[in-house]
Amino acid sequence: MMDQNHHSDKTEEAQPSEKKTTRNCCNGFKMFLAALSLSFISKALGAVIMKSSITQIERRFDISSSTVGLIDGSFEIGNLLVIVFVSYFGAKLHRPKLIGIGCIIMGTGSILTALPHFFMGYYRYSKDTTFNPSENSTSNLPTCSINQNLLPNRTSLEVVGKGLEKDSGSYMWIYVLMGNMLRGIGETPIGPLGISYIDDFAEEGHSSLYLGNLLAVTMIGPIIGFILVSQFSKMYVDIGYVDLSTIRITPKDSRWVGAWWLGFLAAGLIAIISSIPFFFLPKTLNKPKKKKK
Repeated sequence: MMDQNHHSDKTEEAQPSEKKTTRNCCNGFKMFLAALSLSFISKALGAVIMKSSITQIERRFDISSSTVGLIDGSFEIGNLLVIVFVSYFGAKLHRPKLIGIGCIIMGTGSILTALPHFFMGYYRYSKDTTFNPSENSTSNLPTCSINQNLLPNRTSLEVVGKGLEKDSGSYMWIYVLMGNMLRGIGETPIGPLGISYIDDFAEEGHSSLYLGNLLAVTMIGPIIGFILVSQFSKMYVDIGYVDLSTIRITPKDSRWVGAWWLGFLAAGLIAIISSIPFFFLPKTLNKPKKKKK
């Protein structure tokens, strides 16, 4: 009788410990899902802000379309530089920490993209009074090309030429290129390592459901991105630095440049915040066992 009682006590002690392990495992997996969802949102947010702000960047830095294409493609260049190493070594290392480091690099790249704004000086647009800012951009004269037939003499050409001088910041656009490349490097481990972690430690048959929910939540990123860009594009690029009452152009004018840099600062901060939970997650989780009837 004593042996039976002793055996039953051991069984009762073992059950709470198993429940506690399963509960900790579930909490860790839920925390990983929440953190990964936020990182996917920040990833989509950064992509939308870059695509939507590319014309503002072209106008602000006074660069050619080929240079803009190089800046836009630098994200894929950064992605290709590390994708092989991440895919090969990622599964052998601490995947949550690698994803967290990737989010930090991605956020740093977004902030680096916005930094040239603070070192370039103020944006200068054409001061020619013959331009009508209320008209659409198609009816205005091009910002950087003057049709000499429309100008009465050489003196007026020189005056308008002086008004069209821009503080292009020489090669400051290189920082935008480097920032976008860093964003591509940082984004590389998030997708493959995050999905493989879910597939390894999700309940049997539930990984597809988790991935579907993850991709659905990711759509919040583009929605937030388009809303932010639409609002920031209505703000003047040097908002907070110049007296807006002296600005004689409106967002409808072809010379207008919005506050493109604010979107990259917001995306960078969100990406860095999303990295924090990953550093508190374990390398592996105890995969939940299939319930027996």
